[in-house]
Amino acid sequence: MNRGILVQVIAAIVVTVFAAGIWFTGGTLDLQWLRFFSAAVFVSVTALTIWDHWAWHLPFVQKLPKVPRDLRGTWKGTLESFWIDPTTGSSPSVKVAYLVIRQSATTVSVVMLTNESRSKSSLAVISDDGVSGSLDYMYLNRPDSRFENHSRMHHGSTSLDITGKPTVRLQGRYWTNRDSKGELDFTQRVMQFADDFLQAETLFNSRQSNQPVLKPASASIVPQEKPQLENPKAPTPPH
Repeated sequence: MNRGILVQVIAAIVVTVFAAGIWFTGGTLDLQWLRFFSAAVFVSVTALTIWDHWAWHLPFVQKLPKVPRDLRGTWKGTLESFWIDPTTGSSPSVKVAYLVIRQSATTVSVVMLTNESRSKSSLAVISDDGVSGSLDYMYLNRPDSRFENHSRMHHGSTSLDITGKPTVRLQGRYWTNRDSKGELDFTQRVMQFADDFLQAETLFNSRQSNQPVLKPASASIVPQEKPQLENPKAPTPPH
């Protein structure tokens, strides 16, 4: 039901019950106060809008029970597919993936971006029983046209466990209607919303460039190189 209609229905019920109570108790029913009905509806809709789009994610409100955890922003992490390439007998390399979450107090939508495809949620929900929370959604994956020869459009589902208040990690698994599955792990977040893979990379690269560089305490200490997550020639995991 539309939220505005729902508020009007609730207000009408309150008015009816209040008037009936006065009548049954022998009081005099004064219809003058009904002129405040539209004002009551306006105030209710305004209050719900403020809550839905702003108040719910304030830090002190996030500590209250039953308030959905704030997952908004663009997350950076990894995608590990368990699919076995029949030509090599091995799984593809771990890929960098970005998760873009747009959220209000009552709605959530998810887009996952890789260098070869985009997945968009068709249904998403955040669950929290007070002990643990999860983000669960169904999605449609659309690969870029240049990769369609080995990665077809498909449907899938994802379940991610939520760690921390405020949230510091999203980790879980996915599975598809092509009998493939894998794991996802997101540990970095920026509050901007990326529209595509390149923009997501730019957001995190600019974030890293703005952070101070820590020099080794001794010249004999050599920083280790980070492992390469992607192999451009590896087959696309069927996420």
